[in-house]
Amino acid sequence: MLFVPFSLLAQQLYQKDNFVSNKDTLKYRVMLPDNFSTEKQYPLVLFLHGAGERGSDNESQLTHGSKLFASEENRKNFPAIVIFPQCPKNDYWSNADVDRSGQGVKLVFHDDKKPTKALQLTIELLQKYSEQPFVDTNKIYVVGLSMGGMGTFEILSRLPNTFAAAIPICGGGSESAVRKYAQTPLWVFHGAQDDVVNPIHSVKMVSAILNEGGHPKFTLFDTANHNSWDPAFSQPDFLPWLFAHERTNNVIKE
Repeated sequence: MLFVPFSLLAQQLYQKDNFVSNKDTLKYRVMLPDNFSTEKQYPLVLFLHGAGERGSDNESQLTHGSKLFASEENRKNFPAIVIFPQCPKNDYWSNADVDRSGQGVKLVFHDDKKPTKALQLTIELLQKYSEQPFVDTNKIYVVGLSMGGMGTFEILSRLPNTFAAAIPICGGGSESAVRKYAQTPLWVFHGAQDDVVNPIHSVKMVSAILNEGGHPKFTLFDTANHNSWDPAFSQPDFLPWLFAHERTNNVIKE
């Protein structure tokens, strides 16, 4: 039997597709559970990649995170529909001013503006799937890293009654917008030595959520740099924590 590299196998599990709205197109990959049946209901996970995986190949967005959901053990224990949209090179998940002229990224977030085209298309794609009878709308989750971590915070503010739980990794967002989703369970990750996205962004978001009466889980890796998604994905409770949450009549249960 030929040996197939797991990265190639993971790519094969995530089928290519396009979402078209008016004249705009969002490329994305979707992985369905083993023995998928339209007669059953499944959780749905939306995964937002980082800035380095932007493009139009409908492949780069699988660089980080896709293997986690595609492992044989996790597909067995956590059967779910997993969607990886791809943000174009000239767009961003979050409506933010991004300054890369110096060391690290300087960010100013705008919660008073419309979502970017990429995020708006992602919202429409998510809504399309949410209307399908095989999606359990009480078990919709969002995970994102770096730019995707920023997108995770923002999509929570855009759709505050949609997600059962969320995991933003090395991201940041508008502190004033957290009041819209402070009661949503969050597990926030960051690396204390991150020299790309300052960990203070996550610290401020967690503090803002606490001030709004939320109870976020926060993990700050003392030795991690920007790639804090690597130790985050290695946490044994990462997927069990995520899938343990559900919404019922807009009330979150655990």
